Amino acid sequence: MCTSASFTAGGEHFFGRNLDLEVSFGQQVAVAPRRFPFEFRSEPPSNEHPAMIGMALVSDGYPLYFDAVNEHGLGMAGLNFPGEAVYRPRAEGKRNVSPFEFIPWVLCSCSSAEEARDAISEVELIDEPFSERLPLTPLHWMIADRESSIVVESDAEGVEVYDDPFGVLTNCPPFPYHRTNVSNYMGLSARPPENRFSDSLDLKAYSRGMGAIGLPGDLSSSSRFVKAAFTRMNSTPEPDGMTQFFHILDSVQQQRGCCDLGDGRYEYTVYSSCCDTAKGVYCYRTYGNSRIVGVDMHAEDLDSSELSLFPLRDSQDVLMENRSGAAPLPLPRIAGRCMVVTDVCITLTCGVDFRRLHDGCPSASRGLRQVRRKCPRRVGSHPLRRCYLRPEIRCRWTSWWPV
Repeated sequence: MCTSASFTAGGEHFFGRNLDLEVSFGQQVAVAPRRFPFEFRSEPPSNEHPAMIGMALVSDGYPLYFDAVNEHGLGMAGLNFPGEAVYRPRAEGKRNVSPFEFIPWVLCSCSSAEEARDAISEVELIDEPFSERLPLTPLHWMIADRESSIVVESDAEGVEVYDDPFGVLTNCPPFPYHRTNVSNYMGLSARPPENRFSDSLDLKAYSRGMGAIGLPGDLSSSSRFVKAAFTRMNSTPEPDGMTQFFHILDSVQQQRGCCDLGDGRYEYTVYSSCCDTAKGVYCYRTYGNSRIVGVDMHAEDLDSSELSLFPLRDSQDVLMENRSGAAPLPLPRIAGRCMVVTDVCITLTCGVDFRRLHDGCPSASRGLRQVRRKCPRRVGSHPLRRCYLRPEIRCRWTSWWPV
């Protein structure tokens, strides 16, 4: 299942989500520039639109966004809604949109949650899949800007739009249930509790945090909704908004093994994302890599017509503080054979035989020599260490094991 959230701190707005599933789909960060041609099943194509950035499965050149934010600061995420979502045939007089294209359709045409609400009032979500290989997923959606959040659900009654004052969304049951269920926890507080049990008893708090006793901690969608809403609405903006946003998502993160689906399958948090909606900087962490990785939409050519894709860095990236002159840790392999290293800071000691790094791979050692000549910037206090920035080295060997 999943959790999404919208959070404003210190004048900055952040939007993102946890993707909780038992598998990863090979998703990657995708920047769709203003002239990327979005084709829709029933609606006219959009060849000029706001640029957007988000996490997507790219199939046949089309970004199937899990979550995304456009350059106006409007964010949208699709979350699993099994057993409740109802999609229909095309309806005359309606704007017929398939669920797989709903996120780009909204972000191409809207700049605020209110504009999205008006546009969606004419929408019918239709039962037309992307392909036979990629059938439709039952979803509902959270849409948010810095001012407000809404939830969109297509159920047996039709397409419904709800105000979301909690700024979070999880999964089933439908949103009206979550809205009512929060009332069961209205007595919770981030402050120390007061004795309301009896005036005749001298009861005192014996621990910090007792004002929130009863706050759910299990992994069900209804409990995650309450926990995420409580955490978000009691969070301060310190130390900074992005850091705090990731901590909000951490409060409902799922660890592999705690949600057993049977047959050796476990639901876990595949990735967590946080987008600074004003700056267009999309950050993420994966289950395999705790380091925050960022992609700046505005560093790309937003007037082009080609997607910019950034595969996820899913291998644990540990910053070692006390290995002066030590060899770097092994870097990941891509597709089992060809490895491309970008945006990596490699620290080496002067005099290292670069050929040994690849056990005789000549193309890689030549690339390192070129990088060494171009990047003389010294880092740290050690006179022999240098920083080799942004090497782009293509190695045909199956692995790279530095000495």
